[in-house]
This record gives sequence, C-alpha cells and structure tokens, in this order.
Amino acid sequence: MTPTSSPAANREFADLGLGPELLQTLSSLGYEEPTPIQRAAIPHLLEGRDMLGLAATGTGKTAAFALPILQAIEVGSKGPSALILVPTRELAVQVARAVYRYGKEMKVGVLPIYGGQPFRQQLKVLKRGVDVVVATPGRALDHIRRGSLSLEGLKVLVLDEADEMLDMGFAEDLEAIMAEVPGTRQTLLFSATFGKRVEVIAAHYLSDPVEVKIAAAAGGDIPLVRQTAYLVRRPHKLAALGRVLDIEAPEAALVFCRTRNDVDELVEALNGRGYRAESLHGGMSQEERERVLKKLRAGTVDLLVATDVAARGLDVPHLTHVINYEIPAAPKSYVHRIGRVGRAGREGVAITLAEPREHPLLRNIERLTKQKIEVEPLPTVADLRTRRLELTRASVRESILEGNLHHFRVVVESLSHEFDLVDIALGAVKMGHEATVVGAEGDEEEIPVERPFVEKSQGTKSKGKSGAGVGKKG
Repeated sequence: MTPTSSPAANREFADLGLGPELLQTLSSLGYEEPTPIQRAAIPHLLEGRDMLGLAATGTGKTAAFALPILQAIEVGSKGPSALILVPTRELAVQVARAVYRYGKEMKVGVLPIYGGQPFRQQLKVLKRGVDVVVATPGRALDHIRRGSLSLEGLKVLVLDEADEMLDMGFAEDLEAIMAEVPGTRQTLLFSATFGKRVEVIAAHYLSDPVEVKIAAAAGGDIPLVRQTAYLVRRPHKLAALGRVLDIEAPEAALVFCRTRNDVDELVEALNGRGYRAESLHGGMSQEERERVLKKLRAGTVDLLVATDVAARGLDVPHLTHVINYEIPAAPKSYVHRIGRVGRAGREGVAITLAEPREHPLLRNIERLTKQKIEVEPLPTVADLRTRRLELTRASVRESILEGNLHHFRVVVESLSHEFDLVDIALGAVKMGHEATVVGAEGDEEEIPVERPFVEKSQGTKSKGKSGAGVGKKG
C-alpha cells in the first residue's frame, strides 16, 4: 500500500470486501492501492479460508492478514481472538504496531510478547484482556503452560515467516502450541521460501488452504533491489568494503557477517577508519539492541553490522543498502537478507563481497531467486576520487541553495582584491574537499582484480592488478 488519500483508493479496498470502519482507517492513514498479495489474499481470508502464502517481508503481507483479522474478530473479548507467531522480538513489535495502527479506531487491544520483556507486565495485560497477541513461539508457549494465555476463544492463528521460525529451532514449540489451539480456528502460514519443512507443517496444520504466491517474495523476482557482487580475497575485504561504502554513500546500510566475533571485529575496524558503525548480534542484551536500533533510526549510526539471526524481523524504513560482507551459505538466507531493502516502492541495493572460490554460491542464489547477480569489477581508485568530487559538488550546491552565506561575504570581498573570484571559489572547494577525505589517501591499498571461475575451462582464473582506495566519512 502506498500513501495518498483518494476515493478511488477506498473503492479498491472496498472491492476486496473490507468494511467501512477499516476503509476509513486506511483513508486516514493515506494508503493508496492494495499490493499484489493484499489483492490475492484479503477476499479469501474474509471468507474464512486457510492460506499458504509465499511472500517476503516488505510485500504488504502484514496488512494482508491483519485487515481480515480485524474485520473478523469481536473486539473486547476476554481472551485473544487472534494469535500471530513470529520468529523474533523485533518482528513481534513491528507487527503489533501495524495491527494496532489498523485497528486503532476499533479500539483493538494488541499485545506483543517476547523474551527479554518483563514477564509481570505481560501477565498484567493478558489478565486484563487483549484481542490480538503477537508473540515469539517460546514466550507464547511459556504463557500457555502457565495458564496466562488461553487459546479457547482463538479464531485465527498466523504463522508469519514460518521458514525463519523453523530455522531458529522453534519446530517443537510450534507443535506444542498447535496442540492447544481449537480445531475450528482459521490458520494462515506465510513464508519467504517453501522448503520441505514448511511443506510438512503446511500439510499438517492447514485445511484445504488457498495458495498465494507472490513472485517477489517466493524467492523469485525481488523487486526494486539492484544486486551486484564483487570478487575479492579475504585479506582485501575490508579495503574493498570501504571503497564500496564511499562509492555508494548509503543513507543507512546493513552489513552481514556470519559470527558475532566477525561482527565485533568488523565494527571495530570500520570505526577505526572513520565510519559510524554498531554491532547487532545474539550476544547483546535487549537493552543494548534497542539502544543500537534507536541510534540507527535517529541517523547517528550509518552502518549496522549484524548476524542473520540478530537481523531477523528488523525494519528500518530509511535502510538503502544491504551488504553481504560474507556470503551466506544457504541461498534462502540471501533472500531474507536483501528483503530488508526495496520496500514500499523504494529502490534498494544489495552488494555481495565474495571470494573467488565462492563464485558457485552466487550461481546457487541465482537459481533460487531466478535473478542475475551482476559480478562487476571493483571500483578503482580513479572511480573513488571521481565519486568524492561528485559528493563535494553536491555538498557545495546544497550549501548555496540553503543560503545564509552573507556572513562569509566579507572574506570573499577581501580576497577579491588579490585573486580572481574563480580562484577563490576553487580554493574554498579544495579546502572543503580535503577536509572530508583527510587521511583517506593513507588507507589506499592495492587490491588484485579477481575473476570468477570459468566452468567451461577447468576452473582457471586470471589475475590482474589494480589500485584501490578506502575512503572515510567526513
């Protein structure tokens, strides 16, 4: 759904079967038209059908199941009418906020429950009564076993990002929860990928489901994401990453590593080179995680270096780039990683730094996504310097447009008695440019050009030499 406010937008949502109250809410929120998954899913869900949906984060699937749930439930019931299970605490908070936003005028009660949150606070709200619970499987099961989360009146159960929940080891928890839900409930299962394990739980828990496949989310076409890979050997990866960051100049980037030690080491190295980076991994407390995410959303941090598990469910609206500092071993992890960008009509960028021997892994990812990952030459030092000049030009232009330059007129006028005005401008631009790249030349190092394995010819490689540079953020 995209923001605007028009009668035509309301008609499009009304045609899906949504009632006046929800239509008014969508209009007040400024939503324009349904996304493909909303068009495909909402009419069937309003009919009470079970559903198997192949759709990734960012396709509008939360609204696709939240809106029918809100229309179906009786607000104000003592126990929850809907239970939405998600893999991570971040996603629990994100989905709960969305459901609350859509159901605000209906006065719907929504509660996210997850580990790391005070248990007593959750117990208090559950005792008072809530309409929709959004939970991680482990914490939901804790409450069920304590008797504080009753599922007797449950009408709708949602398994969101089911593949992620299985990857995180929640299979037994899901099985235990499913044993407690009423047999008459409506069950919805959403997954970005459709492997054997997802197929098994779909067969067990869904009854004559409608299948909805959105190509963008089923590991097929991934919209609005420019995908590029650079081949570079491990000793040169940090320099290559620095160069890519300076060329791309992301507003905010998520950089993936495989282990928490790799994350911490990379953050230390990046900060030592003048970037603003923070870690996000499983070794951090909930308070530390929330502090880091708050800094990222506030713009005081540009780079978030994370493990796959820690980044699950992460939603940062201004995120522009995902960088695979280390290529994921499982192709579907790549799908989840780059699903963090390219949302809501905004273009995103996914960049992978792969070692030459990992080139076959890129081909495996392409077979899953059915999209080409362009393997390109790493930008050169000349490219880097050109890009820096472009950024300097943009900064000068922005300064001129902002105005408030009269304080500096006396400096220009005094220098104009000795120098040409163009030379004065050149001197000022040079001074500003050098301030932004101070120390960068000392970080430049030569990075060998790597070529992919050529399968047709015994997998030989040819090497060349190319200069390289690592820039710093001013």
